[in-house]
Amino acid sequence: MPKFLAKRWYGIHLILSLILLIVTNVLLSIFVHWVIGIIGILFIVGVAYLTVRNEQLYIEELETYISTLSHRIKKSGEEVINKMPIGIILVNQEKTIEWHNPYIREMVEKDNLIGEKITGIIPPLSDVKGDVTKLEISFRKRIYEVEIHPQERLYFFKDITVFKELQTRYHEEKAVFAIIHLDNLEEVSQTMDEQTSSELLTKITGAITKWANRYGIYLRRYTSDKMLAVMDQATLHQLEESRFDILDVVREMTGQNKIPLTLSIGVGAGKDTLIELGDIAQSSLDTALGRGGDQAAVKNNDKIIFFGGKSNAVEKRTRVRARVISHALRDLMLESDHVLIMGHKIPDMDAIGAAIGVLKAAIANEKEAYIVLDESNPSIDRLMQGVHNHETLGDYFVTSDHAISLVTRKTLVIIVDTHRPSMVLEPRLLHSTNRVVVIDHHRRSEEFFADPVLIYLEPYASSTSELVTELLQYQGDKLSLDLFEATALLAGIVVDTKSFAFRTGARTFEAASFLRRMGADTNLVQILLKEDLTQYIRRSEIIHNTEVINNVVAIAVGEENETYGQLLIAQAADTLLTMAGIEASFVVCRRPDHLVSISARSLGEFNVQVIMEMLGGGGHLNNAAAQLKDETVAGAVTRLKECLKTVKGELK
Repeated sequence: MPKFLAKRWYGIHLILSLILLIVTNVLLSIFVHWVIGIIGILFIVGVAYLTVRNEQLYIEELETYISTLSHRIKKSGEEVINKMPIGIILVNQEKTIEWHNPYIREMVEKDNLIGEKITGIIPPLSDVKGDVTKLEISFRKRIYEVEIHPQERLYFFKDITVFKELQTRYHEEKAVFAIIHLDNLEEVSQTMDEQTSSELLTKITGAITKWANRYGIYLRRYTSDKMLAVMDQATLHQLEESRFDILDVVREMTGQNKIPLTLSIGVGAGKDTLIELGDIAQSSLDTALGRGGDQAAVKNNDKIIFFGGKSNAVEKRTRVRARVISHALRDLMLESDHVLIMGHKIPDMDAIGAAIGVLKAAIANEKEAYIVLDESNPSIDRLMQGVHNHETLGDYFVTSDHAISLVTRKTLVIIVDTHRPSMVLEPRLLHSTNRVVVIDHHRRSEEFFADPVLIYLEPYASSTSELVTELLQYQGDKLSLDLFEATALLAGIVVDTKSFAFRTGARTFEAASFLRRMGADTNLVQILLKEDLTQYIRRSEIIHNTEVINNVVAIAVGEENETYGQLLIAQAADTLLTMAGIEASFVVCRRPDHLVSISARSLGEFNVQVIMEMLGGGGHLNNAAAQLKDETVAGAVTRLKECLKTVKGELK
């Protein structure tokens, strides 16, 4: 209620009270005694005077208190704005500063800011676009959290430098586990006498220990070929910047040996518990070994990156693993009601040859088995013609829909020539059963099947057909291959080794020898691999559009509006590699499925697998590929060149 209304109401109330008292005393004086009435009236007047006077004093004191309180509140508010550790800037529509508190002067180290553009005083704010209301900026070696109120045109600045430093320190001091594995130690020891082997191992261990001491890493050996390393995130960043140079040091120390000794390192980081870090480190090591060794696999939370991998995997000298896998595969087949075999999308000769070999193993174990294939493609047309002309083999090929109708909980799905779920011919089969076997010879990538019941991943092998051929030799006496079936497997080996010119080891020739004994026909292989004249001309057109970079890297590009088969693209890359001076080749073309395909080949000096992995693909050190969605051919070439620049340190 307003003050003047309160006073008026109080006066009316007082007057009415006095009138009532006077009337009461008059009545007393009339009916009782006049002296008593006069005394009562005088008392009432005195009380009224004192009441009015006290009320006036109270109102005056109250008004003074209120006016003082308002002044103090206003003064306190001004002091808070002026002294609190938060900067405030008020701008107009043109982003010109109209007012700021004293904190801003200390922040920008300038006295007069009125009339200046806020982006001129604080340049990082010039990068703010859109309706951003909260962001972090770095300014004069400090970090600020900026809160923007567009409607009021207000900017609030809070110094969070100390918090960020603590946050950075917390992350840098988090524990990291690494497992270091000495590759090929057993094979190297077998080729040396005990003293020489011991001296080499001491030399290698000394180099690793010196490297660990340089970076402050705790190192402890727990088996003859494995060491546990403990470090923090800051040290891991240093190792990543050095690209794990210990890999190169050890490789160069043993490069003169018949069998080089290399390192594989699995690193686990980004987790809070030590158990999780240990599990991730072991998983990373398995991935590094699955990719052929001589590399470091660093898994930080769910992201994994690789370093090294500059040498080809060393071929194993023992068949024990092949025998164990073969027996395990036989047991899994015997426990199944159906066996379904499939390769990757747009299967090649190696995928179909390996599938036929696995089919024969299932038949030898008296199990109903089928190969999943929806349609042929130019790379396998001649082989599929032979399949359909075969007395019985054509009956074992079924479509994806038919395969789905056969699946039960006891069905065994065997994947050949790929270990990436996104690359399989029919992904629905993976979701229909949890019994999946993987047989592949490609270096392991980040993408992998979830919990397969059996994995036979050997990157040292020339082809999946070679691996399957070895498995067949331990499937018992009931196994038999006719001429065409053995030839299909041999054709898979020939294609992936470029007629035994690349990735060919002693085991490759042993597998080929076994197939020859089973009746494989080399002349038929050449017939299956023949290409027609039209394909040859189109391949020549692709090669005609070739750009050579640094005199050693060739990049051939197909026409933007034309499509090319995967076989043609791969053959063009192979042909480029035969040119004088070319050490690595890349062919970029659009496929009939509208994906842009990149086939990469190398003589071994360039790690084309790393380059293709950056584009979402994979493969081997000297034979890899990638497929890009929603990309132009020209755009793919640009991305490829950027990757070549990025991984320059990975190129030998």
